[in-house]
Amino acid sequence: MGRAVPTMAVAVATTADARPSGPRRSSGSHHPKRAVLLEKLGIRSPADAVLHLPYRYEDETRLTPIAAAPDGSPVLIEAAVQAVEVKYRPRRQLAVTVRDESGFAVLRFFSFYPSLVAALNAAQEAGHRVRAFGEVRGGFFGAEIVHPRIRVLRGAEPLPAALTPVYPSVAGLGQAVIRAWVAHGLAEADLRDSLSAAQRHRLDLWEFATALRTLHQPPPGIDAVALAERRHPAWRRIKFDELLAQQLMMREHYRARRARRAPALSGAPVLSQRLMERLPFELTAAQRRVWAEIGAEIGQSHPMNRLLQGDVGSGKTIVAALAALRAVESGYQAAVMAPTEVLAAQHERKFREWLEPLGVRVVRLSGTQKRAERRAALAELQSGAAALAIGTHALFQEAVGFQRLGLAIVDEQHRFGVRQRLALREKGAGASLAADTPGREAVPGLEPHLLMMSATPIPRTLAMSHYADLDVSVIDALPPGRTPVRTKLIAEGRRAEVILRMREVCAAGEQVYWVCPLIEESEALDLQTVVAAHADLSAALPGIQVGLLHGRLPAPEKAAVIEAFVAGRIQVLVATTVVEVGVDVPNASLMVIEHAERFGLAQIHQLRGRVGRGRAASTCILLYQTPLSENGRARLKILFENTDGFRIAQADLDLRGPGELLGVRQSGVPLLRFADLATDGDLLEEARATADALLEEDPARVRMHLARWSGSAAALLTV
Repeated sequence: MGRAVPTMAVAVATTADARPSGPRRSSGSHHPKRAVLLEKLGIRSPADAVLHLPYRYEDETRLTPIAAAPDGSPVLIEAAVQAVEVKYRPRRQLAVTVRDESGFAVLRFFSFYPSLVAALNAAQEAGHRVRAFGEVRGGFFGAEIVHPRIRVLRGAEPLPAALTPVYPSVAGLGQAVIRAWVAHGLAEADLRDSLSAAQRHRLDLWEFATALRTLHQPPPGIDAVALAERRHPAWRRIKFDELLAQQLMMREHYRARRARRAPALSGAPVLSQRLMERLPFELTAAQRRVWAEIGAEIGQSHPMNRLLQGDVGSGKTIVAALAALRAVESGYQAAVMAPTEVLAAQHERKFREWLEPLGVRVVRLSGTQKRAERRAALAELQSGAAALAIGTHALFQEAVGFQRLGLAIVDEQHRFGVRQRLALREKGAGASLAADTPGREAVPGLEPHLLMMSATPIPRTLAMSHYADLDVSVIDALPPGRTPVRTKLIAEGRRAEVILRMREVCAAGEQVYWVCPLIEESEALDLQTVVAAHADLSAALPGIQVGLLHGRLPAPEKAAVIEAFVAGRIQVLVATTVVEVGVDVPNASLMVIEHAERFGLAQIHQLRGRVGRGRAASTCILLYQTPLSENGRARLKILFENTDGFRIAQADLDLRGPGELLGVRQSGVPLLRFADLATDGDLLEEARATADALLEEDPARVRMHLARWSGSAAALLTV
């Protein structure tokens, strides 16, 4: 049969790492391979280990009779081994028949070691029972558990008194190894509390050490549901500490930045006043308030780092133009960076229209412009002849130099990584900026102010968390005259009705967008492509000029198509999401978004904002593929019922989480591991207030807290 069973309870190996030795030293240097695997989990020290928290718990505190085990639920059974068979059909597997007082079950393994077979044979021969933990399923021969965790017993053995933690892991690293490291961490790490007793009492928080031990070693009688749902007071303390660490780190960064120097852009508002007089519209109260906030800060000698938020069409661009003029009035240059050539081209048209009549020289920089044009623009920026540069990523390339860059403006900032934004700002930091009064000697070491803009509203909790290092201004009202856009949900089967509606719109002298998500056929996604849609619509709309626009068109062709659409020569523009920003055609009154269920809510809201810019009543049709999933229906319903970008953004956050909503922030965006911005907003508020208090009153506790949470285990947001 097999080897004799040892004279103690045996946990039988079912994977390569099921019989680990515990950590010999905190470095793990005696197990180089294991140290690499632990590092993948962010565990490099005892402090990291204690913050590697369970993601679920298993209940091995009670036995369940085989006959009473609910289908699909994990249970612990104890039974005698009746048969041990290695089978080869349809694939190699180990089938172990076990029996308790209520009935039989089969334990089935598709990956196993000979030692497991030997140990189970020995248990059968000696009459020892086994304990198996796993999900019971109804099989062909009755109840079975596939790949249970199994333990051979010798005699009676008490059940565990507490729930068994299950930790996040990686291939090759078993739970036993992680549990050993956690136990080592609890014994070795500094678990002193970074909050005072008074603070804990005020916030109704547990002690840090008590919370950690409870999560790693749940005591008998604990509320297992609250633990699993992360509503337990122990989880509340850990979430608070994570949010507090994030706030401390961000606020420290904020304070450090304000200690640096920037040019005070406080020149007399001669040009900006002339621009205001020339505008064919009045600024809204929200625009004036935001401009006052920005103007006051760029007039200071510390660098502004401000996010300007405003819904689609709220008028952020004119505020940016006023800020750029203030830089020019103060003897400095400004740069405006956009993520796409389409948006950069629109900014160029607007800024030239507004600023060149005031004598402000505007140049463009893009990756597709001709070499001579680019060389001339670079020379004008270097000499200071050009006061304003507008472009794409080309603005922060190495060859680009400014004489006196005082203000960098980044539009649709979430589409740029933090390093890209910093690269643009460093175009000023490395230069010798003029002194605060034009004509005086240059002053080295100053860095330009940074204004970031976003038409994708950021929910308050996300702004407080991931943008806590910024000042935030919000344009919370639309200019008068913006036509409300009606939203309609229409199934793909009614496509012919939509085309008929397009014909009516064009007959009335108005224009239409038709947006598709892909450029070419994809086997993975059964989606109508923009090229095919253009051909279909051209055939379905004889006598109507249908244009095509997508990101793979050469830049001159893109510019020509947009120009023709702006001029009205193209009546229907079939495009990808390249028109999401940067196309402003007041005569367009109908937006059709094909396969709307495939888009993010914020993206559809942005696209919807392309219409409703003129006097005509405007409509956005969300054309969806059937059958529509419950989640897809809920998402489109949100767009149907809401036109407020902030409400839509909050719904997007709830549905998708902060990772997708934030977009690309490169190395600056690890997400929170424990706290959930959708449910822990109250903790975030408290953490923000506590961070400010600690920074003012108790630097020692700040250092203690950041030392604990700034390791790899926490993966906190830094900028």
